[in-house]
This record gives sequence, C-alpha cells and structure tokens, in this order.
Amino acid sequence: MNNRCMIPIAKSPRDYQAYRISPHDTNRLAIVFEPASADVSLTLCVEIFDVGGKTPPNRHNLAVEMFFILKGEGRASCDGKTVPIRAGDSILVPPTATHVIENTGSERLYALCFMVPNEDFVELIRSGTPVELDEDDLRVLGRADALVPC
Repeated sequence: MNNRCMIPIAKSPRDYQAYRISPHDTNRLAIVFEPASADVSLTLCVEIFDVGGKTPPNRHNLAVEMFFILKGEGRASCDGKTVPIRAGDSILVPPTATHVIENTGSERLYALCFMVPNEDFVELIRSGTPVELDEDDLRVLGRADALVPC
C-alpha cells in the first residue's frame, strides 16, 4: 500500500504560460498541466482561437486528443467528417486521425485541450513564441464573464 500523500497542484489563469507555435498561427495555447508538473504523460492546455482562427491539419501517432469547448462556436473536422461545435460540446480525436478545429464565430473560441500521452505536445508548444493572455482571456478563464451583476 502506498502511503504517500500528494499535495494537489493548484494554478490560476495568471500562472498559465501561453505560446503561439508558429508566428502566423491564429491560435494560442496556454499550458495548464504538463508531464513535468503533473508527473504523468499528459498535457492540458486552453486553446484560444482568434476570430477566423484554426489549427493546421495535424495528427498524433499514439495520443488521444480531447477538446471541451468553453466559449464560442466553430467546427471540428476529423478524417473528412465535420461537425459544428459550441460551448459545452466535447470532441474526442483518436490516434492517427487528421483533425482541424476552426473558429467560425464572431468572437474568440476557447477550448480545453487534453493530450494523453503527451507525445511531445508540450515540447512543441514551448518551442513556439511566448505570448501574453490579455484581459479578455483572463476574464473567460477565470469565469468572470459568466458572473451576473446584482
């Protein structure tokens, strides 16, 4: 029996490090957890798509990638099949599937993105250009945009 008690790692949106993988990308990734901090081969980030933004078509040899849409609307394509997406929707992309997520709405699209195993995903993100999360991003990630004034 393992008696080791692990203290949970807690972060807030101001702790997230964000990157644009390529200079012309229209999406940014804010790293929430990665193998080094989670002690497990996974990456969790928030992917933020500018209006009209999308991922380049991509695939992963071993990893399953999951998305949960926090805010906005768009479309997800996977191996030639396309579905509309909006807040509350979730997408599961199996290994080897070529996929694209695209913002088709009039404001930013925010998605939680999970990659298991990591398959060098966080290393790819960190190889990009660091960017700042702006106040709009921090409002969405802190759920301040959902608060109703009294």
